[in-house]
Amino acid sequence: MSALLCHFYFFTTLARMDKDDLFSARPLPAIDATGESMRIELIDIHKHYGATRANDGVSLTIAPGTIHGILGENGAGKSTLMKILSGYSPMTSGTIRVGGAEKVFTDPSDAAALGIGMLYQDPMDFSQLTVLENFMLGQPGNAWKSPQLHRSAFQEIMDRLGFQMDPLVKLSRLTIGERQQLEIIRLLSVGTQVLILDEPTTGISAVQKTALFEALERLAADGKSIVLVSHKLEDVEHLCHHVTVLTEGRVAGEMDRPFDTNGLLEMMFQVPPVPPAPTGLTPGNPVMTLTGISASGGRSGLHDCSVTLHENEVIGLAGLEGSGQGVFLRVAAGLTLPYAGIIEAMGENLTGRDAVDFQNRRIMFLPASRLEEGLVSGLTLEQHYALRQTGASLFIDKSRARKRAKNAIRDFKIKGQPKSRVESLSGGNQQRILLSFLSTDSRLLLLENPTRGLDIESANWVWRHLHGFCKEHRTSIVFSCAELDEILMVADRVLVFFDGRIIRDVSTREIDVNELGMAIAGKTAGS
Repeated sequence: MSALLCHFYFFTTLARMDKDDLFSARPLPAIDATGESMRIELIDIHKHYGATRANDGVSLTIAPGTIHGILGENGAGKSTLMKILSGYSPMTSGTIRVGGAEKVFTDPSDAAALGIGMLYQDPMDFSQLTVLENFMLGQPGNAWKSPQLHRSAFQEIMDRLGFQMDPLVKLSRLTIGERQQLEIIRLLSVGTQVLILDEPTTGISAVQKTALFEALERLAADGKSIVLVSHKLEDVEHLCHHVTVLTEGRVAGEMDRPFDTNGLLEMMFQVPPVPPAPTGLTPGNPVMTLTGISASGGRSGLHDCSVTLHENEVIGLAGLEGSGQGVFLRVAAGLTLPYAGIIEAMGENLTGRDAVDFQNRRIMFLPASRLEEGLVSGLTLEQHYALRQTGASLFIDKSRARKRAKNAIRDFKIKGQPKSRVESLSGGNQQRILLSFLSTDSRLLLLENPTRGLDIESANWVWRHLHGFCKEHRTSIVFSCAELDEILMVADRVLVFFDGRIIRDVSTREIDVNELGMAIAGKTAGS
C-alpha cells in the first residue's frame, strides 16, 4: 500500500470516530491483573470445511495467570481453534465459556469486547505509517487526543514489557520481532486479558525471542492468560505451565510442567521423528560465481560479496534479520539487479539479465512468503497446476491439471484435495506444493527460510526431499534460515552475513552453534 493511501486511511479512520469519543479524557487501559472471570473453557469444539474436520471435538480449559501451550504438527488444528476463540472464524458446533458464562463470537470484536486478542503470524499493520500512527489506529475513541498522550501511553506499556523501539520510525524499518512487539503493545492498550500468540518465535532473532518470553512471563505474573500456539517443543517446554497437544483436529493429550519431551513427541507424532544430516557429498563443478556483488535492499543491502556455489553442496546463510541474506538470494535468482559486481552461472555472464534468463538456466527461487509470492490465494491446487502448463495450446487441459494435482498429493503427501484452496492448507502443506513445482533438472535452488513455521516432521521431510535433489541430480542448494541449529544440522557449508557483508565462509564441521551465534552478531570467539 502506498504512503498516500496509508495516510488517507489513517485520517479517514480518525474522521469516523464518534464526536464524544474524539475529545474524551478517558485514559488508555492499563495492564491489570485478571481473576476467575477470565477462565476460558472450550467444550466439544467442531470446525468443518466440507468433509475436512479441522477441529473434531476439542475440549480444553485455559486458566487465568498461566501460559498455556497449544502444541501440534502442521495441520493439527491449532490455528483454527484459536481463530474460533478470537472470533475470527465461527465454529461448526461446540461451546465457549468465559468466566463460566456461555459466549457466542460472531466476529473478532465480540472476543475483543471480552478481553480476548490474538497476535497472528503476520501482524496486521501499515508499513508506510510510523509505529505511533499504527498504535493510534488501534485506539478507537481516542484517536483525536494529543499524539503526546498516545506516545506516553505507548511508552508506558513498552517500558513495562521491556521492549525498545522508536515510536516515530516508519513501520517498514522494523523487524518481524519488533512488529510483533508493537502488536502486543496495541492489544494490551485496548484491554486484552487473554493474549493468543500464533507461532510467535518464527523468523525472530534469539535476542527478540528472549525479550518476548520475558514479557510473556511478566504478563502471566500480572494475571493475564497467555496462549502460545507452537510446533516448537523447546519454546513450549521453556515457557508454558500447561500444554495441550492436538493431532488431526483432536486432543491427543495434556501435560503439566515439568514436561516429558519424549511423551510430548509421542503425542504429536506417535513415532519420534528422525532428524536429517548433511549430505556428505563431495562438491562438484561451480554452478554460480558471484564476484564483488553490491546491491540495494533490506536493512543493510549487500556490499562487495564474492562466493562460488558448487554442485552437490548445501549452503546455509546465517545472519540476523536484514543482514543481507535475503538480498543475496534474490540477486542470485535474478530478482534484484546488483549495482556492482559480476554474476556467472554455468560458464555464462548473467550480470544484468532478468529472472526469466536465470530460470531458463534452471536456477529456481522459493520465497519465504508462500501465499504472498509463491502461491495464489483463492486458487485451488488443481488451478495452480493448470497455471504451470506449458506448450503451444491456447487452452488449459483441466484433466491434465487434475491428474498432476492428484500425483502431487500422493507423491508429496499433501493433506488436501485437488479442489482445496491453497490458503486453507497448513504451512507445511503449502511448502510441499511449492516443492512439487521444482523441476528435477534444477541446477541451483535458492530457498528463503524453507522450513519457517513448519513442525519437526514437516521440516525433516522437506530436508530429506531437498537432499535428494543433491544426491540424484547434483543440484546446488542455498538457503537462509533463522535457526542456527538447523543450518548446522543440514548444511555442508555456512556463509555468515553481518551488515550486508559475508564475514565468514566455513564448513559446518568447523563451527559450533555458540561460535556461529557470536559470528552473526559480528563477534569472534576471542572478542
